[in-house]
Amino acid sequence: MPGMVSAALPSTDETLRIVLDRLEDLKAEDIVTIDLTGKTAIADRMVVASGRSNRHVGSLADHVVEQLKKSGLKNIRVEGQPHCDWVLIDAGDVLVHVFRPEVRAFYNIEKMWAPGRTGRRAS
Repeated sequence: MPGMVSAALPSTDETLRIVLDRLEDLKAEDIVTIDLTGKTAIADRMVVASGRSNRHVGSLADHVVEQLKKSGLKNIRVEGQPHCDWVLIDAGDVLVHVFRPEVRAFYNIEKMWAPGRTGRRAS
């Protein structure tokens, strides 16, 4: 039937929970969540995290994407692989940036969005 949806997609909050859980499980460092609601149309939440090496950054990104797909999200876009200095995961309402620490310090994207910062999760 037209108008019927076969499966419910995760909400923004559920997508954020999935991302944060996977990042924590895989020992991402310095995880920051930024609320973008009302500040931009690109997303509602942004997560910034660090991996210890290119390999760790790539692994974090791969596992986050895998879990998001298992939850039913489609059309997830990933940029920055195979170099893995900075990987961007566009999961619709949630953007995820995973950096090597030096690259994160250089770009300092959190500063751009600092007034909307909602929390820092210990790593």
